[in-house]
Amino acid sequence: MLDNNIKLTQYSQTAGCAAKISPLDLAQALQNLKKIPNENLLVGFDTSDDAAVYKINDETAIIQTLDFFTPVVDDPYTFGQIAATNALSDIYAMGGKPVLALNIVAFPTCIGFDILGEILKGGQDKVIESGATLVGGHSIVDSEPKYGLSVTGICHPNYICKNNAVEEGDLLVLTKPLGIGIINTAIKGGLATKEQTENVTRIMTHLNSYPQEMIKTCEIKAMTDVTGFSLMGHLSEMVNGSNLSAEIKIGDIPFIKDSLDYAKMGIIPAGAYKNREFCIDKIAYEKSLGAMPEFDVIFDPQTSGGLLIAVKQKHLDSLLSYLKETALTSSIIGQITKRKEKNIILIM
Repeated sequence: MLDNNIKLTQYSQTAGCAAKISPLDLAQALQNLKKIPNENLLVGFDTSDDAAVYKINDETAIIQTLDFFTPVVDDPYTFGQIAATNALSDIYAMGGKPVLALNIVAFPTCIGFDILGEILKGGQDKVIESGATLVGGHSIVDSEPKYGLSVTGICHPNYICKNNAVEEGDLLVLTKPLGIGIINTAIKGGLATKEQTENVTRIMTHLNSYPQEMIKTCEIKAMTDVTGFSLMGHLSEMVNGSNLSAEIKIGDIPFIKDSLDYAKMGIIPAGAYKNREFCIDKIAYEKSLGAMPEFDVIFDPQTSGGLLIAVKQKHLDSLLSYLKETALTSSIIGQITKRKEKNIILIM
């Protein structure tokens, strides 16, 4: 029988958000890795993309990714759903369709394995919802529970979405509201209400899927999912890799309302400060904007956040139509501009 008294987050020192190594620390760790030439490797680690893409033939390329983390909620089934949704998102962000998934499990022996069974069931249900097939995995004993997926997807080699493919004039569309990490921190601290918990869970378990024809019809070339490095971190990677800048209207960004209230109270995850440290020199903004709670939330590390899509004005209506049935929001938050002194320009 499932022990409902087990609190998964108590076994995690990083609970509250899906903590990642900071962008600065990760860049240092990767600096000595060699880029290995391979004519079939269409996307590798050097462009900070969401997944790798390898060409099989003129019609098919495979997308490969993996993602896992410690619990952000106590309910094991929900944790499994969140972790799987987050991992599957990388495939969608590259313009692909998930086809196969493998479990990644680290689990303490002091917790009942019925708990692990619920985590795996939650993950499998999301894999099934995506249309992919779960085919096994690998597990180890660890002092902290960790769960995620290695996912393989497919796409056409000519319709890959890359971080560094934005073009001047592209509009930026965000498909989920920001503030997930802050709400999760409030949950860990026992401050969040039942309604707030249910709302953020609904956001984190919402697949970033879309009709596959959207990529071709709307000529989508650049897309990423907004996760641990925050909106500002992921956007900075996009524009820097394209040698362009982005003008963002902070008043048009969708926020989880309660996250702004918690930000005013100083309920902010540690990862947000690391993201801010990484990005702040790349952002131009008025002093008054820096004093707004919204300014804290744009650095908030998201767990299973939304897609950030670059689209031409002529395809905007079509894109919004495609997203109507699959996105939680379809918010136009800014535009790509020619290269300026800063990567990102924040305005009201």
